[in-house]
Amino acid sequence: MKQFSKIAIDLSKGAFQFHGVDAEDNVVLQRTLKRGQVIAFFAKLPPCLVGMEACASAHYWAREIEALGHRVVLVPPAYVKPFVKRGRKNDANDAAAICTAMSSKAMTFVPIKTPDQQALLVLHRTRSALIKQRTMLANSLRGQFAEFGIIEPCGEMGLGKLIALAVDAPAQTPVPRMALEALAMQASLLRDTETRIKALDEQIKAAHQACDDSKRLATIPRIGPIIASAMVASIGDAKRFKSGRDFAAWLGLVPSQHSTGGKTLLGPITKAGDRYLRSLLVLGATGMLRGNNQGPWVKALLARMEPRKATIAIANKLARIIWAILAHGGEYRKHPAFAA
Repeated sequence: MKQFSKIAIDLSKGAFQFHGVDAEDNVVLQRTLKRGQVIAFFAKLPPCLVGMEACASAHYWAREIEALGHRVVLVPPAYVKPFVKRGRKNDANDAAAICTAMSSKAMTFVPIKTPDQQALLVLHRTRSALIKQRTMLANSLRGQFAEFGIIEPCGEMGLGKLIALAVDAPAQTPVPRMALEALAMQASLLRDTETRIKALDEQIKAAHQACDDSKRLATIPRIGPIIASAMVASIGDAKRFKSGRDFAAWLGLVPSQHSTGGKTLLGPITKAGDRYLRSLLVLGATGMLRGNNQGPWVKALLARMEPRKATIAIANKLARIIWAILAHGGEYRKHPAFAA
């Protein structure tokens, strides 16, 4: 049997492309296997380094292959793309690019998530999808009622009146029966979606109460069970980041750079990393700008920059505090300059 030093897998739904090299980096394997053949293939091999892109189903396959005694690394897809041969995009070249990328000593790998981490993230992703659906239904319901001259104020109270008109009191509306039936359908979906979101919130809160790290993060201003549990499930070991700035950069909350000739030019934030985590932090930071309870540091930000930029700066600060608590332990200690 051939000895493999590294094997890269280009994942897909049914056919997986393999690319293997020996200790001298000579190509000794180029083949395609079906999903049902993957575990049997690795069960026959002596331990080696296996790499794949951190994409859909990658964490599952990483756990299954590691259980067979192999070492598995997950490469961020953005770091694989530069190694793909120009103008020759296919599964074989993608697998070869993954093999080259995983061989780089400076490569940063994605930690393999546990089933519990993935389960909690499923709750978050489902909740996020339902919130988008709720927004779409609410906008559609308002727009359709406006076509018949029925307009209610913005907010939950106004939306509740429209739902009641469509479902509970259809006889009191001047809307034709044909349209009213469709509006009642949307209103019922909206109520059902709201109920499901609340049920997911309760499950997330229960998971939050069962996790010490998550509860410690909740001591930070504007960080509640939703943000805290999502951070703990997504980050894993916070010590893999050298500093809070590295963690903020991982979330895409640092300025982009276009520097040359010794001149440093900073642009908008990079928006790299997990969009969901970044949006949660931005929403939490936005809450600090509301009302008159800003601390001296927030007031100083608003004095020298527009509110939107100040929101990003606060989100960056929150990210660094989150990293410090997860990496070094303890709870948040209020600082006079940050808290009102």
